[in-house]
Amino acid sequence: METERLLLRPFVAEDLEPLHEILGDAETMRFYSGPFTLDATRDWIARNQRRYVEDGFGLWVVQERSTGVFLGDCGPTLQLVDGEPFVEIGWHVRRDRWGDGIAPEAGIGCRDWAFEHLDVERVISLILPGNVQSRRVAEKLGMTVWRETTHADLVHLVYAIER
Repeated sequence: METERLLLRPFVAEDLEPLHEILGDAETMRFYSGPFTLDATRDWIARNQRRYVEDGFGLWVVQERSTGVFLGDCGPTLQLVDGEPFVEIGWHVRRDRWGDGIAPEAGIGCRDWAFEHLDVERVISLILPGNVQSRRVAEKLGMTVWRETTHADLVHLVYAIER
């Protein structure tokens, strides 16, 4: 999938190092249990590759179209909210590119892709209340807080937008 500035494509094994620069960064991962190890990053790629086969979609690599530079990941995944499956749009962007509009641009492309290709009436993003940056991204995708849920033993806001 392409947007004005971005190319989104499936993960391949060669994405391990650039992805680990993001997922292994403590500041980037402060709203997770901590930065990922190299093995956890490898598992992240493998999990998304399984999603491509099992679900038909998953997080994709985000690259700058003009340079091919690896910028992060973004895409739809299935997430359970109170036992019900929903398509969630998630994202991670290299810290040196925060504020460049990468996450909103990729997220809007993924939101539109989900509504065009999947039989869903709503897409969501699970966001911790303190993650102000991701909350702003969700709002740029047209999402609003729909409800709260406990996910990974933490209370999350469920941002949502309907078709």
